[in-house]
Amino acid sequence: MTTRRDFLATSSGALGALALGPRLLEASPGVFMRPLHPNAYAPLPPLAADAVVRDLMLEALDAAKRAGASWADVRISRNRNNSVQTRERQVTDVVDTDTIGCGVRVLVDGCWGFAATQELTKAGVGGAAQEATAIAKANRIARDRRVELAPAPAQVDKTWRSSYTVDPFTIAVEEKADLLLRANAAALTVANVRFVNSGLSFVKEERNYANTDGSIITQDYVRSWVTMSCTAVSPDRSGTAVRGPEVVQPAGRGWEYVLEADIVNNAKVWAAEAAEKLTAKPVEPGRYDLILHPSQLFLTIHESLAHPTELDRAMGYEANFAGTSFISPPDKVLGSLKLGPQMMNLVGNRSEVGALATIGYDDDGVQPDEFHIVKDGIFVDYQTTREQAPWLRTWYEKSGKPVRSHGCSYAQSWADVAFQRMPNVSLMPGEKDLSWNDLIAATDRGIAMVGRASYSIDQQRYNAQFGAQLCYEIRNGKIVGQVKDAAYQMRTPDFWNTLDMLGGKSSYMHGGTFNDGKGQPSQANAVSHGCPPVRFKNANIINTGRTL
Repeated sequence: MTTRRDFLATSSGALGALALGPRLLEASPGVFMRPLHPNAYAPLPPLAADAVVRDLMLEALDAAKRAGASWADVRISRNRNNSVQTRERQVTDVVDTDTIGCGVRVLVDGCWGFAATQELTKAGVGGAAQEATAIAKANRIARDRRVELAPAPAQVDKTWRSSYTVDPFTIAVEEKADLLLRANAAALTVANVRFVNSGLSFVKEERNYANTDGSIITQDYVRSWVTMSCTAVSPDRSGTAVRGPEVVQPAGRGWEYVLEADIVNNAKVWAAEAAEKLTAKPVEPGRYDLILHPSQLFLTIHESLAHPTELDRAMGYEANFAGTSFISPPDKVLGSLKLGPQMMNLVGNRSEVGALATIGYDDDGVQPDEFHIVKDGIFVDYQTTREQAPWLRTWYEKSGKPVRSHGCSYAQSWADVAFQRMPNVSLMPGEKDLSWNDLIAATDRGIAMVGRASYSIDQQRYNAQFGAQLCYEIRNGKIVGQVKDAAYQMRTPDFWNTLDMLGGKSSYMHGGTFNDGKGQPSQANAVSHGCPPVRFKNANIINTGRTL
């Protein structure tokens, strides 16, 4: 865990962004060749709270109370980002950012106030607390409803670390670049593949939190993402085809996850898939049974089910980026809206190992729970924070549930105010342990889709269209080849109610997004969606490449 003293001692070299041009590494791939096994790296140091940071947080809380706040919390965090990008045989970009600071949030007469500072002294954090309190007092004139926080037990001296074993920020840029260049070289050995872009992106957040309920929490988590885009060009240069860039799903893990992805060997597979697309025939529009791989299905879950079950969207308090929601008003849809067949169970959580939204405690100081959003096909709950949970008091009391937050509060950095963000929203596997191949074998006439691609969805998340990186035609239980320009159109509840086959536990995997935008000013979070492969009956498949 980085201490305030450590950071300040190195801040002149750490802060800001470093961008290096393609002359950084113009060497042949394989020049570094460190043993690519997690056991070759030093173990992580133990996680512990820093005494100086703890004192600063308590000072901020005391200052807020003295200024008139009825409740307050404080976050002191360090946020680091690193990326290495390559093209064919050269490194094109290396970026490092590093920032540390303090954010203070307060309640005065049921109104929020927030302020942030990079001055990590008692005077600095105390000044931020006073400013936040003054802002809350000024906000009273525009109060819509008085903020009521759902109860949450104090989390005293808690620590949590995400499921990484090798910190990617301890890996030299040469080692990262070497791995990418060797993968590029492998992809370029495939016939007709002419261009390859690849990249590594990492996020590390060291978060300290305290509130006036008595919570003091220290957390450390890492996210990693590998991207590769292989472009094939036909021999007569009349056509191109691309596989990527989302070929490896991002995860809340470290450098060991990058090594497990085995991108040097898999690069040839991805490149071959791009080359095969060159000869794919255009899809014939019509009705097909549709089989979606988890690497594609996660995006459909994200857009059509996860965003519209954010409570602030359903209540009309949020419309940026993803619009509002057709799953509204709450008192009309909770417990009655049929979103799918009985086999459909959609769960929100922040506990799945390696998932991007997994955390020990949210930015309200709440230990998140696991909860059904859709149970046996029926919509039963929204994603909530401590502020939002009381909005559903009547429904919770009717259902015999406690009025508690689901732990969905998040801020992208110390400088941003926390608000409701998506947890991991996952479609549970079926009772039978069916595989991708089992679903293919059970389908006479179908289209199978792999990997996320372009999509479009309306402002209530009701009407949508999704494509995929790879589309395959199925005849009589077998894949007969790739097709191109395929996409499916849907109306959310109608589409999900045609789900008729679910993969099992062994086929369950996470897809996810590193940067999911929301809010104004906008913030980005990362979120995973676990799911098995699934089949939908009689889907409407269109050809997006046709011209009049």
